[in-house]
Amino acid sequence: MIQRIEWNGIRVPHRPGVDADAEAIAAARREIRRATGQTPRNLRIAKKSIDARRGIAFVYTVSAEAEGISEDAAKKHASLRICPEPMVERTRGTEPLKHRPVIVGFGPAGMFAGLLLAEEGYAPLILERGGTVDERTAAVERFIRDGILDERTNIQFGAGGAGTFSDGKLTTRIGDPLVAWVMRTLADLGAPEDILYKSKPHIGTDILREVVKNADARIRSMGGEIRYNTRASRITSSTLDAEGETVPFDALVLATGHSARDTVAELIDGGYSVAAKPFSVGVRAEHLQRDIDEALFHEHAGDPALGRGEYQLSYRRGERGCYTFCMCPGGTVVPSASEAGGVVTNGMSVRARDGRNANAAVCVSVLPTDFGGSPREAVAFQRELERAAFRAGGGDYTAPCQTVGDLLAGRYGTECTKIRPTYRDGRVAMRDLSTILPPFVTEMLREGLADFGRKLHGYDDPAVPLTGVETRTSSPVRILRGEDGCAVGHPGIYPCGEGAGYAGGIVSAAVDGVRTAQKIMKNRAPAKDNA
Repeated sequence: MIQRIEWNGIRVPHRPGVDADAEAIAAARREIRRATGQTPRNLRIAKKSIDARRGIAFVYTVSAEAEGISEDAAKKHASLRICPEPMVERTRGTEPLKHRPVIVGFGPAGMFAGLLLAEEGYAPLILERGGTVDERTAAVERFIRDGILDERTNIQFGAGGAGTFSDGKLTTRIGDPLVAWVMRTLADLGAPEDILYKSKPHIGTDILREVVKNADARIRSMGGEIRYNTRASRITSSTLDAEGETVPFDALVLATGHSARDTVAELIDGGYSVAAKPFSVGVRAEHLQRDIDEALFHEHAGDPALGRGEYQLSYRRGERGCYTFCMCPGGTVVPSASEAGGVVTNGMSVRARDGRNANAAVCVSVLPTDFGGSPREAVAFQRELERAAFRAGGGDYTAPCQTVGDLLAGRYGTECTKIRPTYRDGRVAMRDLSTILPPFVTEMLREGLADFGRKLHGYDDPAVPLTGVETRTSSPVRILRGEDGCAVGHPGIYPCGEGAGYAGGIVSAAVDGVRTAQKIMKNRAPAKDNA
């Protein structure tokens, strides 16, 4: 029987002009032959990362095909692993649904729930409050250019969810075996093949838009339906309102995303069990990308084989943390408000990551004791920071900004000359962020930035602009659900993904969408009209 195996821990020192991938494959071939007595076939890179701690080297896992290797034999070699092909369990119940499943939200969770249900003949109906990819692109460009916010279609809402206008980062810490299937599906939908092996895979917002379009087309080709510009409301145990139309259901997936505050309020009013959870708030820091590259790669900065430098930094004091999040090499800071009268920042980069600046959120953890502990107070905490930032910027979606030097010195007003902020093409106002952010956030930002400067040279450069506020790092609430995946006390209604509090990025949300679809399938067969 032909098996897929992996040999990990292959280290190839970086040498300009040398094909490190080819060297890694050759080394894996030798090691596998030595360990198993077989000559492996169809070798390819399964994982690739850069280690810049002591010199610069690439670290590889190489995948290959072999035959007849037992688990006991594999255990004798720490670097050898037998890998099952990524599979998705597709167990079906026997009792048919009365209606097709309804999915609210077409972000990663709703998209992947829809893909699996459509593949299995369930013909899901997907309701997305925002517009299509093209409508979103036009709305976002108009907001950046003119400051005209569309509260229905924006960086938070629309086809593909908030991730569509991001870097398309696919890094995840969950160890779920479905991750491999999600990544393979994304590649099949048009994502670059290197997402299957890079340690920090990313798609880029320009490519991700096409991936979302392809997912839409695939779902429709298998009998599913997607309605854009259609907000779901008035959810009961068996129906919801879709822009004036009553839609019946006996399986409803709530994959609304982390910014659907009105839906959360409706669920609380409707008696759902909703709890506040920890989240984070902060600012977007921008550095010259070349400075980040030099800090990480030193004299090798700019070598195409190394790509753009990326970082992830953290600092902790007691139970409070400060950390970088959603780092976008060669990207821009984008206006991400979804409510009138609020300023929200996020980061975005295209596949090439060829912008002048690097940016990342620098965030501070917010605990339930900081805002009163209830889910309504959690949302109110976020919203008040966004409104304070709006007022500080002058009320036209200009964002407040302060340099690192000024923040650390307790002053404000220094203009950004070395590093030009990219938010709305530079529409920022130099303000004192300590008048917007709570004292505990400002204090931790100061400590964290100083610590980051010790860990990564130049991170605390006084000229670095900090643009506020970053508030949508994750959902501040969790819609409680049972082992069956259903909302507590509400059978047939499945809270799912990041907005429900069960994911923290594109991949984990997609995996939760697949798991939710599996629970529906295991419980019920497709409606007879769809079978």
